[in-house]
Amino acid sequence: VGAEIPVMGHIGLTPQSIRQLGGYRVQGRDPEKARDLLEDALAVQEAGAFCVVLEGIPEPVAAALTNRLRIPTIGIGAGRQCDGQVLVTNDLLGMGKDRPPRFVRQYADLRSEIDRATRGFIADIRRGMFPSEKETYGISESLEADLCEALKAGYGDH
Repeated sequence: VGAEIPVMGHIGLTPQSIRQLGGYRVQGRDPEKARDLLEDALAVQEAGAFCVVLEGIPEPVAAALTNRLRIPTIGIGAGRQCDGQVLVTNDLLGMGKDRPPRFVRQYADLRSEIDRATRGFIADIRRGMFPSEKETYGISESLEADLCEALKAGYGDH
């Protein structure tokens, strides 16, 4: 903030701190932990963040934080009372290999499509069907002959 770089805060379930949090667990389920989240949110606001992401927080706690803060809240697994919502693109598109968290709604199953497309690509390569003439650049026959002669002259006959 001091360097005039917009800062978005992030509290609650912070994936980069999974080991310290004891895994992917909902945060703020008891009064003491909820107060800790409020302190964190107020500190983020006072530090000058333009908004704060609330992740993996019970809806009533997220609602209380949203009502208390002057900056917008963006929820990810924090219920309906946040000012905005976000999901991780890989989760939203169904691209992960693990079961997504409860708060994720998958709008597609692209992992299956990606697997199918990748297997098709590999199979076409192994069968010599890719690249085909359609996916290859060519040159005129006369230019090709000139090019071959030039390359022979420059590098000997290999």
